[in-house]
Amino acid sequence: MAVTKKFLKTKPEVQVTFEIQPDSTESASKVYVVGEFAGWEPVELKKLKSGLFKTTINLPTNQQESYQYRYRFILPDGSEKFENDVQADGYCGNPYGGENSVVCVLPQ
Repeated sequence: MAVTKKFLKTKPEVQVTFEIQPDSTESASKVYVVGEFAGWEPVELKKLKSGLFKTTINLPTNQQESYQYRYRFILPDGSEKFENDVQADGYCGNPYGGENSVVCVLPQ
């Protein structure tokens, strides 16, 4: 799992790329990122020929300092599993007794 950021000079936004290596997916048929930035609606990561799952989302840098998110894996048997990002900028508690990953959107 990896999160990379590219801060835009022309807009108050950061391009955040979410990537998951094939060996981290537990043979998932689909992978989504769900987070505050999309109203907790799933955003599908595209599966590349290499098996890597990847998507890029532009997040505003002038609305809040960070956003919570998690990955949602759709497993071969149709079940789903939620995972945090091991390379997240941080973690915070969620209302379900677990934690969510956090991505900071301000330049450091």
